[in-house]
Amino acid sequence: MTLSRILATLAGAGLVSSVSLGANAQELTGTLKKIKDTGSITIGHRESSIPFSYLDDKQQPVGYSMELCGKVVDAVKAELKMPALKVAYQPVTSANRIPLLQNGTIDLECGSTTNSVDRQKQVAFGPTYFVINVSAAVKKDSGIKTFADLNGKTVASTSGTTSIPLLRGYEKAKGIDFKELQAKDHAEAMQLVATDRAQAFIMDDVLLAGQIANQQNPGAYTILSETLRTEPYGMMLRREDPQFKALVDRAVTAVYKSGEINKIYAKWFTSAIPPRNINMNFAQTPAIMEAFKNPNDKGVQ
Repeated sequence: MTLSRILATLAGAGLVSSVSLGANAQELTGTLKKIKDTGSITIGHRESSIPFSYLDDKQQPVGYSMELCGKVVDAVKAELKMPALKVAYQPVTSANRIPLLQNGTIDLECGSTTNSVDRQKQVAFGPTYFVINVSAAVKKDSGIKTFADLNGKTVASTSGTTSIPLLRGYEKAKGIDFKELQAKDHAEAMQLVATDRAQAFIMDDVLLAGQIANQQNPGAYTILSETLRTEPYGMMLRREDPQFKALVDRAVTAVYKSGEINKIYAKWFTSAIPPRNINMNFAQTPAIMEAFKNPNDKGVQ
């Protein structure tokens, strides 16, 4: 009789605890099994979602979200006892991030993705790591003070983001009319405003702040005080994958509970960041503090 069968027999008789059977007592499934089998984990990242996930001057993905995802990668290495685990990086856009996660091209998406109830029908999310307000960036001399002032104007947005349906809902509810231009990413959308091809860029306030800070004349722009909705951000993973979901939740929550999250936040939001050493001066809001204090993966309606 093999050792495993002996242990199983003894366990069935109550003579050996399930813990003593070792790590093999629970077989790997889902993403963790994929990572174990391939010896690699693939991180989906953005190229211009400053300061969450973007390329530095060496064209390497960096940012707040990337650093938090690094904590998850460390947890995977420890869980699978694979210190030499290969980490691959795959650029994604707002339009293709969900399909690339679903088809297995990426294993974890680390960007500026809103956790919504609708998206939870397709994917799962880790604990909220940021909370934003959807607003608009405009030129200060445009005369635009509210969303109603966009009537008859051209508005830029990023393809595949939640700002598009929000904008259309506002348009319908308020009876205003505007032309919409969809860009492939946030940098392109901001350039539509910078070159006057659009009069406003509708997006999450912190992303707008990042884009404005990277303009040649940041002082020429402002973000409207009016907002369309408050939304939580979280790293995105595949649905119905309880093992990996549990690991992600533990890894992120540990960063919050230890207080390390405050150091990471300060590094990316209230300090000079690469490649242009800009400081976003975006202090933690009460909603962000609450997300760190009571970790959750609740999606916005």
